[in-house]
Amino acid sequence: MTTRFIHTADIHLGKTYRRSPGEKERYEDFFRVLAAIVEDAIREQVDFVLIAGDLFHTGQILPRTFARTIETLTPLKEAGIPCIAVEGNHDWIHRRDRLSWMEALAQMGLLCLLRPQRSEDGGYVFTPYDDELAEGGHVVINGTNIYGLGYIGAQAGAHVSRICEAVTTRRNILLFHVGIWSYSPVEIGNMKPEEAAPLADVFDYVALGHGHKPYQLLSDDNRPFAFNPGAPECVNFGEQRYDKGYYLVTLHDDGRPAWEFRRTQPRPMLVLSFDLSGSLNAETALTRFREQIAPVLETVSAKPPLLEIKLTGKVGFHPFELSRDLLLSSLDALSLPLHIEVKNQLSLNTGDSSEEKRSRSLEDIERAVLEELIASNSTYQDRQSELASLALSLRSLVLSGEEDDDELLALFKD
Repeated sequence: MTTRFIHTADIHLGKTYRRSPGEKERYEDFFRVLAAIVEDAIREQVDFVLIAGDLFHTGQILPRTFARTIETLTPLKEAGIPCIAVEGNHDWIHRRDRLSWMEALAQMGLLCLLRPQRSEDGGYVFTPYDDELAEGGHVVINGTNIYGLGYIGAQAGAHVSRICEAVTTRRNILLFHVGIWSYSPVEIGNMKPEEAAPLADVFDYVALGHGHKPYQLLSDDNRPFAFNPGAPECVNFGEQRYDKGYYLVTLHDDGRPAWEFRRTQPRPMLVLSFDLSGSLNAETALTRFREQIAPVLETVSAKPPLLEIKLTGKVGFHPFELSRDLLLSSLDALSLPLHIEVKNQLSLNTGDSSEEKRSRSLEDIERAVLEELIASNSTYQDRQSELASLALSLRSLVLSGEEDDDELLALFKD
């Protein structure tokens, strides 16, 4: 029996830039893209929708995020289209004595949240999904068996054999929040292509998540069997290089999948570099910056873009003088970006070529000051480099406003 479904992942509802002028509009970007996917599912009359993890950006979401999620997913329920989901690493709630938001959506009938059980010997048990209890690891829709497990961490590849051993049916789909190292090498919680290969013998379609870049993984006989749609909206800077969208899939009678990658319309994201070498003062640097960025902003007309700016070069003033607020004020008469992040890598040209007084970047200066302060306490001597890196990372996370309290505290535990 032919089955049609939509496969999406890494939607990151609740993501925004706190204390940014574009906070509210950025917050809505992620709900808009999910609403568009829901509309497409209803229009195409698919049998079900798969969400392969990271529906939310953090496990502890705001009440308004939960309310907006209910509003966005309700049309699927009203259309009688099941939404099958697993939890990603961002969906985790750290205090497990509390009900997670994914579980709450499942109990409301808006999601079918798949979670396997574990046997005493460490194997997987995919019990049939119970609608009343809103729990289970396996559901059958239109003759298709759907198995699910969410994020299981850095040793995901070692679990593949146990996953395969637990499945005895035919015409199978696996919903799995994991990436493949070849395509997203910077992520934690990926597995190697050769570790994933045995899944092709048991599952006709493996619905991946975790990495924000779309790709397909080939079996040993050169057959696409595992698919990652990537994130449908740009979540982090750097993702402007990737196509953004989701898969509309037809699973034929013989289990062979046919797929179409449907592109979404993410907010424009630009990463720009400006060389301000030779600027003798901040005013001159601002003029040069404005002259270089104006033509770029004029080409972006659909939505105010997200902008990451990298400033480079040796200048005749202290890099601290060129603040983020000053850069923003210089753009007042132009088409303002929704959000701007600045990487100030300017260095002060002192005219002294001695090794000790050689010009250094702003980042180097900050690190040197921190290391000196830390080393002044005998308790932390010999650890100044490590602790300075921690302090700079913590500051970056706090300023971005993207991490919750538990994630920040985890830095100290590590």
